[in-house]
Amino acid sequence: MSDQSSTGSLHGTPVVPGVAYGPALVVRGEVSPEAIARFDGAALDEDAALTAYDEAADAVATGFTRRADKASGAAAEVLTASAGLSRDKGLRSAVRKHLRSGEDLLTSVHAAVEQFTAVFTQMGGLMAERVTDLRDIERRVVAHLVGEPEPGVQMPEDPVVLLAADLAPSDTATLDPRVVLALVTERGGPTSHTAIIARQLAIPCVVGAPGVTDIATGTPLLVDGTTGSIETAPDPDQARRQVEADREQRAALATWSGPGETADGTRIKILANVADGESARGAADGPVEGVGLFRTELCFLNRTEEPSAEEQAQIYGEVLAPFKGRYVVVRTLDAGSDKPVAFATHEGEENPALGVRGLRLSFDNPDLLVRQLDGIAAAAEATGTETWVMAPMVATVAEAAEFGEAVRSRGLKPGVMVEVPSAALLAHRMLEVVDFLSIGTNDLTQYTMAADRMATDLAHLTDAWQPAVLQLIAITAEAGKQAGKPVGVCGEAAADPLLACVLVGMGITSLSMASAAVRPVGARLAAASMDHLEDAAEAALAAKDPMAARAAVRAVLDA
Repeated sequence: MSDQSSTGSLHGTPVVPGVAYGPALVVRGEVSPEAIARFDGAALDEDAALTAYDEAADAVATGFTRRADKASGAAAEVLTASAGLSRDKGLRSAVRKHLRSGEDLLTSVHAAVEQFTAVFTQMGGLMAERVTDLRDIERRVVAHLVGEPEPGVQMPEDPVVLLAADLAPSDTATLDPRVVLALVTERGGPTSHTAIIARQLAIPCVVGAPGVTDIATGTPLLVDGTTGSIETAPDPDQARRQVEADREQRAALATWSGPGETADGTRIKILANVADGESARGAADGPVEGVGLFRTELCFLNRTEEPSAEEQAQIYGEVLAPFKGRYVVVRTLDAGSDKPVAFATHEGEENPALGVRGLRLSFDNPDLLVRQLDGIAAAAEATGTETWVMAPMVATVAEAAEFGEAVRSRGLKPGVMVEVPSAALLAHRMLEVVDFLSIGTNDLTQYTMAADRMATDLAHLTDAWQPAVLQLIAITAEAGKQAGKPVGVCGEAAADPLLACVLVGMGITSLSMASAAVRPVGARLAAASMDHLEDAAEAALAAKDPMAARAAVRAVLDA
């Protein structure tokens, strides 16, 4: 579609609900060819070229770190990870290798990035998602080398609908929701970092929408983050009415103050996802009953050496303390794959997404888990906060049983993550040896559908509304009902108000999400009876695909 200035519509995968109307701004984000042509990299000898690369890479990493210090949650996570990748020794070695073979500096940088891109792509899974980060780093390094400002999103003064082939997570993390009315990308799936950060910022977002970069900058757009539609040059008056109706609905949602329950009084625990003390303190001020996911690994992405149990206790205490009188679910180290932690992660794995990550790191390094559990137990005792502990990437009942014993021996409540399909299929047996389950829908979706989260052509597969994923969630929820034990969802699916209704209808007892999603989800649940939610769940499970499931659920709830 070469000309989108006339009335028409495109469609993608809806990620963050909301309606927005405004002029399109297409983000290209490349270094100017003229600056590249002027740069004479051949004039530098090997040592000078490598020094120039080191200075540029350090400047890029410093910029990421500076922005990470001002961010929190998922935004801080991706910025910190990008800073580490910018300084990666393997990437530097690849640049040096190409320089020694006689290639000029820019060619060497590009060749090194392509080498790592091929490796990450072949690994698939979460590692393939880092390809976007790599290309972003290359653009920024090249910009420093040729004397241009770093490319990426430059915030305009007036509100816009931002369009891009893709956005590096580092760009998404710095978006200003007061200026960016909506975000639409051609690539990416509903569980990509860009989608996760957009949800954290509460920016209406649609991903996997082919053709959006063909839209001319300035074209009026109406974006619906609930249905995934992008309408070009709509009737202005009608578009403004839709935006106003959405604004009124959001204002009504913002008044929800908890606790989580359906219209007929069935209680549902609404919880927060947190990453550190700062995000925990912010979440504690909201209408949540506790924390459903404390991502402990995010505290250690910049650490080269494992902290002692005592130091870990201090770090965990900052998260537990604000929730005294409520409770916190702590996830043990989910390092590996896309979240490398220097003191824990295995290097050189052929496929890290299916390799030694999460609980598996303790198989040949049991003291890693011992020290973490000791730190968590000490923090729980010091703060007096009720503490539950769950392990990620559990695949067998034996793993769950051993973990459960270790947690109970420290006076804490044990549970496991349901991310691997085997854990969902054996949920009833898992609950014989642990006290709760928590479904991580991001990984469960990816592993169930065998689809890379960043593969644009497969975005429809990396969607938690997929029938197979919903069936596994239903199996897990039913196991919880029969065992009389809680089953929660802490993946991105919990932050989708429409899907949250389906989850509760299946029997899910708690939903944990980014703070920005708490009120919309709580308000949506409060507007429906349990009977309606159960009907919605049945409609979703009977649908043939995600789009049909969404439509069927809306029809049930609207009726």
